[in-house]
Amino acid sequence: MSHLAQINIGRMLAPLSDPQMAGFVEKLDEVNALADNSKGFIWRLQTGEGNATDIQAYDDEMILVNMSVWTSLEDLSQYVYAMESEHRHVMKQRRKWFERFDGPFMVLWWIPEGHIPTVEEAKERLEYLRTHGESEYAFSFKKPFPAPDAQDESLPKILDECPA
Repeated sequence: MSHLAQINIGRMLAPLSDPQMAGFVEKLDEVNALADNSKGFIWRLQTGEGNATDIQAYDDEMILVNMSVWTSLEDLSQYVYAMESEHRHVMKQRRKWFERFDGPFMVLWWIPEGHIPTVEEAKERLEYLRTHGESEYAFSFKKPFPAPDAQDESLPKILDECPA
């Protein structure tokens, strides 16, 4: 059975310690707990201390990275886009804290059950999406692809209305 991996990145407008980022920092634990307790959640990138903001995936230290693994596209989309979720509320305020990217800043891809993707693997998928566009190898909510081992090739309706 395949699982779904995702990475999304954001370039902060100020360091996490800056008062401008306070609203974002204050919501981190709540949003992470929401993910951890969501249906279909398997794993998220974090240090041994449980902090993902300490992980520097790019040379630019202003880029934060978020990675997670889910059982299905439907479960991840429910967490991301649920109308009344704290995650959606935070996403509506994204421009207060993060620059707008030219091109994709998130990517989805299918992985074998039990596989934990590396940061390098995720960065490569994001770069592939930027360079080659949507494919079974790297895709987004806008143009999802079914899992390679899916019995039913139909995909759930995704509410891809990022409020940011």
